[in-house]
Amino acid sequence: MADARVTCITRQPRKSPHEGITHLGGHGWKRSKAEVIAAIEGRRDTFYLQVAGERSEINVLNGPNGKYLRAYANGQWNDSLLTLPPCI
Repeated sequence: MADARVTCITRQPRKSPHEGITHLGGHGWKRSKAEVIAAIEGRRDTFYLQVAGERSEINVLNGPNGKYLRAYANGQWNDSLLTLPPCI
């Protein structure tokens, strides 16, 4: 199992910004949202991000338009994932 740090996202405009995320990336890797969701749900890999030295876990949620990804830290869902720069 890999523990991957996410440092960038790619997204397209959507009503819900979390649902607009299409890809996540890190140092030397980039995966589609579907690949990340499958890896998390299959317990093959974990994904996280660091904000101000604090770790936020990335988890899968079910929304009105399907599954999406969101960060979780200190017992709360947060928008930290949306603050990451775009993947190049």
